Amino acid sequence: MTDVKKTPKSIDHLAMVITTYKRQNLLATLFESILALEQAPWRVIVVDNEQSDETKSMVADLEAKANAQWGRTVADRSGNQSRVVYAPQTENLGGAGGFSAGVKKAYQLGAEWFWVMDDDVAVLPDAIAKLAPWTLRHEVIQGSRFDYDGGPFYWQYDFRIGLGIPNPIAPAAFGRAGYRTMNTLCFEGGLFNRRVVKAIGLPDPRFFIYWDDTIYGYRASKVTAPIVVPDVVLRRTREIGNWDIAGVRQLNSTSDMNRYHIMRNRGYMARYFMVYGDYRPFLFALGTAATAAKELIRLVMVDREHLRTGIVQIAKGWWDSRKLLHDRSWRPMPAPLPDTLDLDD
Repeated sequence: MTDVKKTPKSIDHLAMVITTYKRQNLLATLFESILALEQAPWRVIVVDNEQSDETKSMVADLEAKANAQWGRTVADRSGNQSRVVYAPQTENLGGAGGFSAGVKKAYQLGAEWFWVMDDDVAVLPDAIAKLAPWTLRHEVIQGSRFDYDGGPFYWQYDFRIGLGIPNPIAPAAFGRAGYRTMNTLCFEGGLFNRRVVKAIGLPDPRFFIYWDDTIYGYRASKVTAPIVVPDVVLRRTREIGNWDIAGVRQLNSTSDMNRYHIMRNRGYMARYFMVYGDYRPFLFALGTAATAAKELIRLVMVDREHLRTGIVQIAKGWWDSRKLLHDRSWRPMPAPLPDTLDLDD
């Protein structure tokens, strides 16, 4: 019989880190879901890449409602007891830069757990209670999600390091352990502990968008054993066009900006593989070719109207990734971090 006293229903010093940019309609849905949580987070940090007056007003409203609903919380290292922190940026840092800034802010304030997400999701009311028991033995936890249509969302948790690509046919079953080990992460609901952040440093903002969370999870797998669990903690709130592949997987629509970064950021990926001794030039080249082929298929099957510009961005990203491979000034993110970071750092 499970000892109820040893099964926590909340997570100590949990900071929700949200990155947003010009999607106030989606952000409003996420804020509503936060106020419906059955357990209160210690902090909600909203990184605003737009530095918008509208977003600032929405965050102020969330702050007032959260403090009224749950009361003020344990003071952070700045002395603040409010549950919500607004973190506007002077420029659009992309998702990667936003999460790097948000995790840094949470680390400075004294967070012990970091629950990261974009603005196009909503959290389920019992999400924290579902995640809490896993925090007793694990330091990186990826909860499951509902897709926009309410069905299960399959996430490619198995990262093939030699090729530098996710395994699209990894088994979906969780097995007897009740979870799956993984060597990656998704910043759409990923949860990780302060010890991991201290050991590997902050997410790398240079990715701007794409592969940043994959590589952060890869780096985390060098110091702990990340897991993905069956408990559904989020639902996606943005509909994305896709190509259904025999009812097994989907290939989603994307933008030319994403196409460029999907290819360019393989250069950063390769550099991190070099740091950890996992770079295999021939295999990685095959993975890059496979990634380019996937993006071309996506263009033809889902985004045909962007065929000409999309091909240009794939080629440009591929070329720029090769330049990153030979950039002698490149360095990985600093690690380990000090126990505390000054708020002015």
